[in-house]
Amino acid sequence: MTEKTKEAIQHINCFSCEHFYITYEQRYPYGCRIIGFKSARMPSVDVYINSDMECGLFVQKERKQRE
Repeated sequence: MTEKTKEAIQHINCFSCEHFYITYEQRYPYGCRIIGFKSARMPSVDVYINSDMECGLFVQKERKQRE
């Protein structure tokens, strides 16, 4: 794992983004609906590696209140 990859993982948690989804494909288990791709890594890691910028499309998921 490169230093860029480690750094990106610490910044953006795709599990907390409303655009993130699990693909259930063995080779590409993670996806981003808004960017439109699947990846073997967290999508935010691929975005950072390819652009040297944090993902600008991250939207925090709203948590449902338990009654």
